Amino acid sequence: MKTSQAVKSLVSVVLVAAVVASCTTLDPYTREEKTSSATKGAAIGALAGAAVGLISGDNSAERKKRALILAGVGALAGGAVGNYMDQQEARLRARLEGTGVSVTRIGDNITLNMPGNITFDTDRYDLKSTFFPVLDSVTLVFQEFDKTLIEVAGHTDSTGSAAHNMTLSQRRAESVADYLKSRQIRPDRLIVTGAGESYPIASNETAAGRQLNRRVELTIVPLT
Repeated sequence: MKTSQAVKSLVSVVLVAAVVASCTTLDPYTREEKTSSATKGAAIGALAGAAVGLISGDNSAERKKRALILAGVGALAGGAVGNYMDQQEARLRARLEGTGVSVTRIGDNITLNMPGNITFDTDRYDLKSTFFPVLDSVTLVFQEFDKTLIEVAGHTDSTGSAAHNMTLSQRRAESVADYLKSRQIRPDRLIVTGAGESYPIASNETAAGRQLNRRVELTIVPLT
C-alpha cells in the first residue's frame, strides 16, 4: 500500500471511530435525540461527505483558515473552541426544530443534513422557494458565529449515470452556497463540493433510501 493510501485509510478509521464513540442527532420529525445504528450510519455518511472537501489532497480547509486569519477573522483556541461550537449548535437546533433538517454534532464539527425532498425538485438544482426561510435562519446563525468554515457538499442517489450525478450534486451545492453568499456569508468561509453518489447514508435499493441519499450537507468547522 502506498503511503498516501495508508494515510487515507488511517484517516477513515479514525473518523468512523469518532462517529461511533460520539454521535448525537435530533430527529427532525420526533424532535428526540437518536443513538440508534441507523443514526450512527447517517452520521458516518455525513462525515464521509464532509471528508470530500475538508480532508482532501489540496488542503483547501487549511488554506481558507489561513486566509481568514490574515483577513482579520479571529481564531479560536483551547477550551474556547468547544464552548463556541456548543453555543452555535444550540442556536441551530432551536432554529431548525421541525424543519426537516437534522443537526449532527461530531467532536467540534456540526453537520446539517438538508434532504433533497425539501430543498430541490427531482433532478433539479434550483432551490425551492419554500426552503428560503430555513436557509435564512441558518444564515443568521452563521453570521453570529463567524469563526467557522462551512463545507457545502451535494449528494445524490445512484439513479442515472455517475457523471450526471456528480454534476447534479455540484450544482446543488453551488445553489446553496450562492444563496448563503447572497445573504452576506463570506465566500472565503465556504468550501463547495459535489460528491455525486459516492457517500450514501441509506440503501439505494428502496425509494425511501434514495430520497435520503439526495441531500446537501453543511458541515461547520471551527476556525482554529
